[in-house]
Amino acid sequence: MSTTPIKRQVQTFGRKKNATAVALVKDGKGSIRVNGVPLALTKPEILRYKVHEPLLLLGKDVFANIDIRVRVRGGGYVAQIYAIRQAISKGVLAWNQKFVDEATRQELREILVAYDRSLLIADPRRCEPKKYGGKGARARFQKSYR
Repeated sequence: MSTTPIKRQVQTFGRKKNATAVALVKDGKGSIRVNGVPLALTKPEILRYKVHEPLLLLGKDVFANIDIRVRVRGGGYVAQIYAIRQAISKGVLAWNQKFVDEATRQELREILVAYDRSLLIADPRRCEPKKYGGKGARARFQKSYR
């Protein structure tokens, strides 16, 4: 039998429109990377604060002993940013539930939900498909009588 230590990790996802972010949370030194790039270099710069919200709300000590790797695909810039922040938030909660305790998870959850519900609960709205007889989902071609 091998004596390799059991790797403690959890995998969570966040979604917004067509963007999906998968966060892998494991033991570490507090590094957070998105598609291999540090969180501090996330683009666009204007939305960087949105990605840092879970860190600012919960405090650096919660993230001190875990590493988070996020893979994000699909959607546009804004949708990807919202998917990333949701994946990170859900990942920290799942980590605390599995490896710390339920009471800590509940405290963190209340902090996140009090600030913004979309940090934990996905937005179900999707793009409505186009139909015949018009240019878009609802718009119709103009009617001519002559």
